[in-house]
Amino acid sequence: MLNKLRDLFRTKQSPRLPAVPAGTRYYVIGDIHGRLDLYDALIAAIEEDDRRESPAETRIVLLGDLVDRGPDSAGVIARTRVWQQSRKVRVLAGNHEEMFLAAFEKPEALRHFLKHGGRETVLSYGLSKKQFNALSLEEIFALLPKLVPESERDYIANFETMVRAGDYVFVHAGIDPARPLSEQKRSDLLWIRERFLNHEGPLEKVVVHGHTIFESVMDCGNRIGIDTGAFRSGVLTALVLEGDQRRILQACASNGGPVEISHGDRAI
Repeated sequence: MLNKLRDLFRTKQSPRLPAVPAGTRYYVIGDIHGRLDLYDALIAAIEEDDRRESPAETRIVLLGDLVDRGPDSAGVIARTRVWQQSRKVRVLAGNHEEMFLAAFEKPEALRHFLKHGGRETVLSYGLSKKQFNALSLEEIFALLPKLVPESERDYIANFETMVRAGDYVFVHAGIDPARPLSEQKRSDLLWIRERFLNHEGPLEKVVVHGHTIFESVMDCGNRIGIDTGAFRSGVLTALVLEGDQRRILQACASNGGPVEISHGDRAI
């Protein structure tokens, strides 16, 4: 009886929260889509945040879709390469990078790319709207390798598909819930939606992803979606992970106004 009473009043331990490895700090950035203005502002905010916080091994992960739809995809790629010279920045491939590279292979793939935001990407590499509108699909196809150097294409082709960090895994679109992480298909990591988004059970790790736009950070327990639609909403989001703590940083430029930085709560 005494043991039963002791058990009854014993304080239950809280479940362990998911965490990144001790001593590390992760800044995970959602889909940029050519919004160099927001990206530049968020980089500055991350650098300032990292200086202000306690010393840590800082790592940055971009969740893919750096290109298309927004006005300066070329600038986003160039800025990322510069940032990598001073920071540990790992870049994931998104479905839009895959479409971009496929556009160099055949005109029909280029047609598909242009319909899904690729026109803005082509223009960002130095072609004017007047020049673009005067060209046929075949002429754009022939010109594209001259606009985008092979070294740039090789750089994009080497983007990763998955980054693991403690109890988290970072991917562009999501994962196939029926497969272990070691057996995921590239097509799912870059393109999956419903099978992943509708899965309510536990996953091997907490999946941090982009690809699907939400008005605000979507924390579902088993996954966290951080694509806040930068190209149309003017809000680019970074999820900050340190130990078992989560918070957000956002670069916001509503209605074409100046970019402001929003610091989210210490916990989300």
